[in-house]
Amino acid sequence: MDLMAEDCEFRSSLGAEPGTTFVGRDEVRRGYELFLGPTDEPAPETEISGILVNDDFAVVRWTSLSPDGSSVEVRACDIFEFEGDRIKVKDTYRKVRGELR
Repeated sequence: MDLMAEDCEFRSSLGAEPGTTFVGRDEVRRGYELFLGPTDEPAPETEISGILVNDDFAVVRWTSLSPDGSSVEVRACDIFEFEGDRIKVKDTYRKVRGELR
């Protein structure tokens, strides 16, 4: 949270908007805790597959693997918008393996 601006936003990949938006440091912290908090399942392995950085934004591509590394569960990217030396916006986009309906 030390890297986040006071009036930061976290635009998550799940929720009714689509994707719930959390605004302000307290709400962004709550949003991170909802998505990254402890679960009963083993934590997946996450690998960064690319980072693109410009003056006022960055894109980080990542893959989340099952705990045993046998299959891809999620491919995603986070788009960060900077304000000075802080992160103003973290916007997440992801693809999750599953059946289409």
